[in-house]
Amino acid sequence: MKRRNWLGGLALALVGFLGLPAHAAEEAPDELIKRISSEVMAAVKADPAIQAGDIGRIVALVDAKIMPNVNFARMTSSAVGRYWRQATPEQQKQLQEEFKTLLVRTYAGALGEVKDQAVSYKPMRSRAEDTEVVVRSEVRGRGEPIQLDYRVEKTANGWKIYDLNVLGVWLVDTYRSQFAQEINVKGIDGLISTLSQRNKANTAKSG
Repeated sequence: MKRRNWLGGLALALVGFLGLPAHAAEEAPDELIKRISSEVMAAVKADPAIQAGDIGRIVALVDAKIMPNVNFARMTSSAVGRYWRQATPEQQKQLQEEFKTLLVRTYAGALGEVKDQAVSYKPMRSRAEDTEVVVRSEVRGRGEPIQLDYRVEKTANGWKIYDLNVLGVWLVDTYRSQFAQEINVKGIDGLISTLSQRNKANTAKSG
C-alpha cells in the first residue's frame, strides 16, 4: 500500500511538472506550485487518456511543458553525482534524454491514481534573499496523507523545480545510489545502455 501511495504522490508531482506555464518566472515558488496543482489536477481528472497512462500524450506534454520550466540538467547531474564531471558532453546529453524517458514511462501508469485527492500546503520557511527553497505539501484522499515536497531554485529565468520528495524519499537521492552502482560496474556508457534497455522494455510493455 505504501508503494501505491508513493506512486500516487509521484504521479501528482509529474502532473504538476506537466502543467508548468511559460510565465511561471513571475510567481513566487509556493504560489507557482499551488496554482499548478489546482489547475492541472482538474485537467487530469477530466482527461481519461492521461489517467489511463497514454504514453504519447504524456511525452508530448513533457517536451512542451516540463523542459522549459524544470532544471532537468541539474536533476540529471545530481542523480549521476560525482561521475557527471567525468562524462563527455555527448554522454551527458544521452543521460538526460534516457533519464527523462525513464521517469515519464516508469510512472505514466501512476497518473491514473489522480482521482479525488486534494492538496494542502505548509507555511514557507524562507527568506527574501533565498535562492533555493522547499515547498512542502500534503496530498489527502483515500488512505493516509502523502507527503509531497518540491525543491525549487531561483535562476535567471525564474524559479525552477529540480527535485521532489514523496513520502520522505527524494527522487534524486534514490536514483543516485542506483546509478552509482551501475557506473562502478559498467562505467558511464554502461549506465546509458542500461537506461536505454529499460526504456525499450517499458515501451514494449506499454505498446
